[in-house]
Amino acid sequence: MLAFISGAGRGIGAACAVELARQGFDIIINYNKSRQGAEEVAAAVVKRGSKAILCRLDVSDPGAVNAVCSELIRMHGVPDVLVNNAGVSISGLVQDVTDTQWQEVMDGNLRSMFSLCRAFVPGMVSRKSGCIINISSMWGQAGASFESVYAASKGGVDAFTKSLAKELGPSGIRVNAVAPGCILTDMCAGYSEEDLAALAEESALGRNGTPEDIANAVAFLASDKASFITGQILGVNGGLVI
Repeated sequence: MLAFISGAGRGIGAACAVELARQGFDIIINYNKSRQGAEEVAAAVVKRGSKAILCRLDVSDPGAVNAVCSELIRMHGVPDVLVNNAGVSISGLVQDVTDTQWQEVMDGNLRSMFSLCRAFVPGMVSRKSGCIINISSMWGQAGASFESVYAASKGGVDAFTKSLAKELGPSGIRVNAVAPGCILTDMCAGYSEEDLAALAEESALGRNGTPEDIANAVAFLASDKASFITGQILGVNGGLVI
């Protein structure tokens, strides 16, 4: 079994790579800038008895995605699981967001997902099997002040997930999304300790999440235990959004 994980050099993507390797998947570790992190993830994957394939690719560039994914398919075959994890975050008042920032978020969170699906779906359809898991956000479901652009992109992820599930279900392909809450990764670097404590207190479980919390949900959706689940947005947020 083979899984492609975008943005797997750190954070949630890295945790997903390690957990799926633990479940027996060989992993294509996509990264763009975090080469050192990707190599560390590869070592962790190999330690768990799986094969690690490093793939440097800017997934927001559709031309590069087409070329690199075609080569990956030629060399390794069509992945059984695609995890669209790579993403871009931005915070601020809507009137302060530039056109460049808007496009960067949409390319990083929506276009990348679309491009990777477009590259791998034909092979999944031909094989009549496959699993796509998109990493969304609780803000795509609930919205958040100062997060309107990011929330809009993740709302698009949710709509794309549901639509693609209907489109690909007849071909035996499941499509779901995981919507994380406040997860302690680099994306939280802009939050103060007070902000993080407030978010933890606001959640029903009284804590913030870890990358491993998300990876466990991804591994479940990738497994046969989720064989009758498609088109769903699985909230993993500690009860921050209910």
